[in-house]
Amino acid sequence: MKPTDVEELIEAELEDAEATVTYARDEHDDDHLAATVVSPVFEGQPLVQQHQQVYDALDDHMTTDIHALELSTYTPEEYDEYES
Repeated sequence: MKPTDVEELIEAELEDAEATVTYARDEHDDDHLAATVVSPVFEGQPLVQQHQQVYDALDDHMTTDIHALELSTYTPEEYDEYES
């Protein structure tokens, strides 16, 4: 599954989400991905619930097309601080 396809799935399912997905290793290892997801829906949620929302957005792709996903989730405010 291409990183852009994963970005589109996440952004379609999570309100106001911005997803950046890359190959975790290299483009020849296309079932290991890394994703950074920024969304206000994560506000006040524990990290486990934030990650679960992303996994839910990817649905069956997590078991069929994606072997591993390195995941970082942030609220917009957290991401602004991270980027500073």
